[in-house]
Amino acid sequence: MTAKRFMEADNMDDIAEIVTRAKDLLLIGGGSNMLLLHDIDRTVLHITSKGKKIIHKDASHVYIEVAAGENWHDFVMWCVENDYGGIENLALIPGNVGTAPIQNIGAYGVEVKDVIEEVQVLEIETIKSKNLTNTQCHFAYRDSIFKNTHKGKYIITAVVFRLTQQHHTIHDTYGALKNLPASDRNIKGIANAVIAIRSEKLPDPKEIGNSGSFFKNPMITKQLFKRLIAKHPTMPHYPVATDSGAIKLAAGWLIDQCGLKGFRQGDAGVHHKQALVLVNYGNASGMDILNLAKYVQNKVFEKFGVQLEMEVNIIES
Repeated sequence: MTAKRFMEADNMDDIAEIVTRAKDLLLIGGGSNMLLLHDIDRTVLHITSKGKKIIHKDASHVYIEVAAGENWHDFVMWCVENDYGGIENLALIPGNVGTAPIQNIGAYGVEVKDVIEEVQVLEIETIKSKNLTNTQCHFAYRDSIFKNTHKGKYIITAVVFRLTQQHHTIHDTYGALKNLPASDRNIKGIANAVIAIRSEKLPDPKEIGNSGSFFKNPMITKQLFKRLIAKHPTMPHYPVATDSGAIKLAAGWLIDQCGLKGFRQGDAGVHHKQALVLVNYGNASGMDILNLAKYVQNKVFEKFGVQLEMEVNIIES
């Protein structure tokens, strides 16, 4: 894939100048959560700003301003090494800090919204800086205003995190983390366990093309859940903390039960270890991957009556 124009910016002045001159922008951070269908006929802006700054501490928390271009995993490990808690469950998630709020990244019972104090942005229309509070970002499961109502209106320039510096809350009740020995039930042990799990189950994008988890874990009504659990007693499920009483299912399990783990259509495939991940074995086009995704959606709906939603951002032009 090629772009009409590719530019990088590592500071606010350069970002503002580029926005002023090139109105039709495609913003990328680490480029890890997108599927390109065609060449890009517009300006691609890659934010490369770096820097971490402690702006405040109180008795139990530290507030850290982090530039959008910082690598996410590197930031997680820096926090772990400095004994700042709250994001250790999000280790080894690809991408940059600036893109983390867009998707409200999450893993192993933790979402990044839980530790975001504010998001600093440049408003494209006015070329003015703004600080958005956590509430103003309207975070939801793999969602935020940056992905829906305000998509394309802001450029995230930095994120302020509120992390614990003592009395850390350890999230160790999700999936394989339940089996950790007591000696590893600390933020460093959690981070190391998550890294080991993800390294074992998820393909490295440097070795085989993929965009990470391609589908969201679906949330269904209690009524549908009762029908499904009666037919599939071992189906993984998780209650969702909402007034609706919705139940979250494991998309990877649903796909696996359709016999699709390891399935291939040419060079587009479902990963043989993690059915949530679609991979490119060499020469699959963006459309090939998208067609496979739709095939997976159809098979899951036929078997379970559950509609999978794509998590990856589809870029058409």
